[in-house]
Formats: sequence, C-alpha cells, structure tokens
Amino acid sequence: MSEHVFHLKANWPGLRNDVGEIEAGNLITKISIPPEMDGPGIGTNPDEMLLGAAATCYIITLAAMMERSGLEKESLTMDSEGIVDVTKGVFTYKKIIHRPCVVLKQGATEKDVEMAVRLAKKAETSCMISRAIQGNVAIELQASVEVAVR
Repeated sequence: MSEHVFHLKANWPGLRNDVGEIEAGNLITKISIPPEMDGPGIGTNPDEMLLGAAATCYIITLAAMMERSGLEKESLTMDSEGIVDVTKGVFTYKKIIHRPCVVLKQGATEKDVEMAVRLAKKAETSCMISRAIQGNVAIELQASVEVAVR
C-alpha cells in the first residue's frame, strides 16, 4: 500500500467576515465567506472548493478512462453546479450536478459513443472525491456525448 500526503496551510486573521489565505502546492488563494451567505466574497470559499475538487477529480478520471480505452476525443468540457440548502439557518451541501460534454473525433462509431456514455457514468463512481462524499452529498450526472461533424 502506498499513501499520498497533501498539505495545506491556512491563515485566518480576523472574525467571520474577514479574509484569509490558503496555500496547498500550486493552489494559493484568498478565502472568505461568499456573498450569498452574507460574507465579503473575496477569493474562493469552501463551497466552490468542494465543487472544484469533485469536478476536477471527475473530469480527470473520465479523461484517463477514455485514454485507457483508446477513445479519441475532439474535446472534453464540463459545467458543474453545487447546491447548498439552508434550512433554519443550517447550511447543508445538498447536491453536485456534473454536465460533461464529450465530443468524439470525426468517424467515431456508435460503439464508441456507447463506450463514452458508459465511461462517463463509471468515472463518477471511480472518482476519489465522489467516493469520499458519497452518502453525504448527492451527485447527479447529465452527460452528453456526440461525434464531431467536420
């Protein structure tokens, strides 16, 4: 068994509506509470970072699976959405929706399209972050797979 260890340094100089900083490898940014939650909205926030972790893990996992399967793509893009529920002042990260769009190279077969759809679904259950939040945050997948026409 091997382990990968990641480190993050955080500094929070003030109270609730102040601005702090985090540094983890190549990620160096300011952090604060988002304006939707009555914060200053400077830098990023935990809600965006959880969405970013889930989205980047998913799209990298999907790209790796496509590569291993020999599926050639024209492009792989994605929009993701995080939904936070606020009930009686309690904030709960309710759901993440991933909307990947896979465009396969011109000449891809129907079998290639079917494989891309299968891999899009499998990548969600294979992603380390999805597995880490499973049972706490619902994840919905709205995948689109098409073949380039030009």
